[in-house]
Amino acid sequence: MLTNFVPLAKMTSCLTAATLALTVTGHAKDWPQWRGAGRLAVWHETGIVDQLPDEGLKVAWRVPIGSGYAGPAVADGRVFVLDWREDQASRTLDGMERLLVLDELTGAVLWTYEWRTSYRRLMGSYAIGPRATPTVDDDRVYVVGATGRLFCLDVVTGERVWETDFVEGYGLSLPPWGVTSAPLVDGDRVIAIVGGEPDALVVAFDKETGAEQWRALDVVAEAGYGQPVIYEAGGARQLIVWHPTGLASLDPVTGGVYWEQAFDTTNGMTIATPVKSDRYLLVTQLYNGALMMRLGADRPTAELLWKGSSNSYEPDETDGLHAMTTTPIVAGDHVYGVGAHGELRGLDARTGERLWMSDRMTTQTSFSTAFFVRHDDRYFVNNDEGDLILARFTPTGYVELDRVRLIEPTSRPARGHGADRLVNWVHPAYANGHVLQRNDREILRASLQAADY
Repeated sequence: MLTNFVPLAKMTSCLTAATLALTVTGHAKDWPQWRGAGRLAVWHETGIVDQLPDEGLKVAWRVPIGSGYAGPAVADGRVFVLDWREDQASRTLDGMERLLVLDELTGAVLWTYEWRTSYRRLMGSYAIGPRATPTVDDDRVYVVGATGRLFCLDVVTGERVWETDFVEGYGLSLPPWGVTSAPLVDGDRVIAIVGGEPDALVVAFDKETGAEQWRALDVVAEAGYGQPVIYEAGGARQLIVWHPTGLASLDPVTGGVYWEQAFDTTNGMTIATPVKSDRYLLVTQLYNGALMMRLGADRPTAELLWKGSSNSYEPDETDGLHAMTTTPIVAGDHVYGVGAHGELRGLDARTGERLWMSDRMTTQTSFSTAFFVRHDDRYFVNNDEGDLILARFTPTGYVELDRVRLIEPTSRPARGHGADRLVNWVHPAYANGHVLQRNDREILRASLQAADY
């Protein structure tokens, strides 16, 4: 359902001005999908601050929104973000999921698209709202809601181009915490973690028509919560899919399997994105810890380098790194990530040996989370308390350069796991000299351009 439509002439005028203003910076970059370009969580802009102002960042705009865990995407002068609004009359977890599209410079609403759904089949009322970041590709945006409805929409008009329903069309058994995987555009296809039983864990759709191009991998347990990524390794482009029973590498054009590695995941919690550095490929989970693969040098193959051996996330029973939501960093021969109780850990990437721990970056409690984005030789870190941190991670320890409050945490985590505190479990966007972040009440755009301070 298309609402709040802005006349095309007016919209074009606004976006022309926005594009001109953004171009003036010279090295501006968009953030069109989960973790930005290539899903690498790397920000390449120049002219960015070396320190964070004590008085806080300059906020260009704030816009009220509903609840959700889906981070924003930014492309061609527009901001795309998903939210949820419950039916006030029923209070039965029925309501509307919505894509909200804003002018990047002003925050003005350009258009919205919404659809009715119910969260009654999902786990608990504390996890309310869409989970998957929108994916923008040229004149199309691809969005998937928490109950498995995938839409392709025109970025200018908001008109629906096509849609598919993972439950009705593919027999998806909804994961307890909903569908979280952001669509991945590759060439003429959009690749999605569908979870269709029995043989459509991953499906590639024609990005223009929605027609199925290929399907791959059996659903053995459930769909999980992983994000598909494509990495170049061994002379081939490999689609990496982490699912509840293992790690798989596929040909993104055909869906053919290059290699697979078994790795059982308790409760299907394949949340942290697989990360590659040189020939290392790492995934981490809450209970069984991390698994490190060594990718083939000249063929699309892989071998197990090491993996965790414990089946617990209690601090005195873990080994290596037990990261649940935080996607770790692999830099050189070292791994840096947030463990199951908020402890920042440094590991030897070659062996998985733990080298150091720090309690300074995040709250020391169950499921504590942070998101890392690399910028030059440092990282912007958004922790779940709403802080923005400038930091470096080294083989000998954590170096905090600066910290400022960015946004208020508004979500409540799972019962019994730090439920007395509020958190922000949303990956931000870094685009055109600014950071964009949302909680369950608002989305904001704040400047990180040195010239603004």
